[in-house]
Amino acid sequence: MLVLLISLVVKRYDMYNLFLDDVRNPNVFLDDCRVWETVKDYNGFVRIIQQKGLPTFISFDHDLDWEHYPMNNAKSGKVVLKYEEYKEKTGMDCAKWLVEFCMKTNQPLPEYQVHSMNPIGKLNIQSLLESYKKSNDNTECL
Repeated sequence: MLVLLISLVVKRYDMYNLFLDDVRNPNVFLDDCRVWETVKDYNGFVRIIQQKGLPTFISFDHDLDWEHYPMNNAKSGKVVLKYEEYKEKTGMDCAKWLVEFCMKTNQPLPEYQVHSMNPIGKLNIQSLLESYKKSNDNTECL
């Protein structure tokens, strides 16, 4: 019985929530009482998951560097995200890495939200994660 109790305490300790954003502080930006581990870029995102395992919950930003903020196309007036031209990786790259990690380790996606103010980037991340969930029938996800 004691071993089971210690095991549950250890597992509880390993549980964490992950906030990906280069600028915002989750305790100021989000109206919720969770305790967050915060990372500001792709490398931090990958590193923490490799070290601590999958978080319980992830809140994604898309634009993780100044170069990611969408520019208006002067001819069409449409917002264009030029992923192929970015030097720094975006929240979309983090989401892609997460999907690959879940596939390789045979784990379900953690619960998530996308808090990005970039509507195109937000939709891209949501679409990727929802497509993966549907293709894998992960009923444990949001």
